[in-house]
Formats: sequence, C-alpha cells, structure tokens
Amino acid sequence: MAEHATTVSLVLGSGGARGLAHIGVIRWLTEHGYAIRSIAGSSMGALVGGIYAAGKLDVYANWVSALERMDVARLLDPSFGRTGLFKGERIMDVLRELIGDCSIEELPVSFTAVATDLDSGKEVWLRKGKLFDAIRASMATPLIFTPFTHGGRRLLDGGLVNPIPIAPTLTDTTDLTVAVNLSGRAEARPSAPAPAPAPAHGGNAYRRRIRTFVEGLYPARTSDTPMLGPVDIVYASMETMQNTIARLKLAAYSPDVAVDIPRNACGFYEFWRAQELIALGHERTARAFAKTGQQ
Repeated sequence: MAEHATTVSLVLGSGGARGLAHIGVIRWLTEHGYAIRSIAGSSMGALVGGIYAAGKLDVYANWVSALERMDVARLLDPSFGRTGLFKGERIMDVLRELIGDCSIEELPVSFTAVATDLDSGKEVWLRKGKLFDAIRASMATPLIFTPFTHGGRRLLDGGLVNPIPIAPTLTDTTDLTVAVNLSGRAEARPSAPAPAPAPAHGGNAYRRRIRTFVEGLYPARTSDTPMLGPVDIVYASMETMQNTIARLKLAAYSPDVAVDIPRNACGFYEFWRAQELIALGHERTARAFAKTGQQ
C-alpha cells in the first residue's frame, strides 16, 4: 500500500447474517486504495473484522458463499443446558480449521471485539488473547448461543450494549472513521422465496430435528396474519433494542462515513444469501462515499 493511502478505522456493526455485507464494504475500501489500520466490531462485525485482520477474508467469503440452507443448520450444535439453544463450538471449530487461530496481539491490524459482561452488564473490549475466543464471546446472542467464559467473565453478544462500536477507535490516528450500521432504515424488497418442502420420511432422527428447527425459524405465513415463532420474537426484541442503541451511538460519535445496510435486508440466519449481501455492502459503501464526497 502506498504511503499516501488514506488510512481508515473501520467499525463493523452487529446484525446476524446482514453482517455478511461487511465483506462487500471491506472489498470496496481496499479496491479504492483505502488502508484499513484499525477494526472494532460487535458480533458478526467482530467475526468478519477479525477474519480480515487475519488476512483470510477471501477464504471465508468463498466458503460462506457456497453455503446452502441446510449447511447452515448443520453448523449448529444443540446445547442441552438452559443457557442457550446452541453451544457455538461447531461453527468455531470449522472456522478455526478454515482460517487458523492466532493471538489478537499478532494481527497486523489493530482489532477490538466488543462483548457484554453478563454479570455486570458492562461493555467489554477484547484486545488480547485468542482471536476466535474473542469472536465467540462477541457473538453469544442471548438464548441462541450459550454465554462464553473468557478471562473469568461470562460474556454475551456485544450488540446488547454497543451494536456499532465506534468508541474503541476514538484514539486512533487514522484519516477516516468508517462505520457500518446494520440497523439502517427498512426498505421495500421482494419476499424471500419459501423453502422447498422436505420429504415426509427419510433421514435419521438428527436430520429430522435439524429440518424441524430450520422450518421453525421461518414458520409458514399467510397474507392476512403473520405467525411468529419463539426465535422470531427473541430476534425482533433484540433488533428493536439494538436499532435504538445504534441511533444513539451514531449521534454521539459521528463517523466520517456511515454505511447503512437496511435492517430488513435478510433474516437473522439467512447466511445462504452471502453473495447477495456482499454485493449489497459493496454498493452501499460506494453510495455512502459518493454522498459524503470522500471518494
């Protein structure tokens, strides 16, 4: 990268599968000569940001772009305790094997993963230790994933207290702060296609449970009365809270460039729509820079 390149502190927000748009944001920045020197992320923002900092974003993008609906379900490992539906260990193991783990201190880019302390309710900045431990803690969505114990603290999703963590970048000496808000204004969009019906019989009991879970994430809806499942309720409640906090954070810490991704761009678990979301992130970054005149 040339010495005169514009340096960037990149803030990547939380928002489930919408976080795949972060890949498109990063690609646009690097294609246009911006040098990302610092990253702070919550939840999916921590995942994508950490993988980029490790130099393996293309590896991850190729992998996630090949996922289909049932592949996503197979990455979920049920927890038989009472603190969350899934342990989150299976997906972390897959990513460690795919990306390789390292210490945050060894990364060539300054990196902060934001989590929430379950007992104190305080925001926690993870800047040391194993990369995927920090990512797992930042992604511990309540009810969905079990809390993650890290440094003697029980940690949950960073989006609970800071869905767009600009504060960790305030002392950076970079030229620009670019914040990606996954809680942008909802936009009209076509309805997602209905899942193909599964065979009535066949498959082992585990696969049938997986199929039932996937179908439960997107229960059948009629044009008259939307039907909400338990996961819909939990997710909608978190979304309402995070949308409000995100607006407050953006008002308190005005970034130089704010990239808004519509909050209804996809469902929480729709990771099989990676290519569409990556393209969306790329397009919205171009739009945001054109609007601010930074390009």
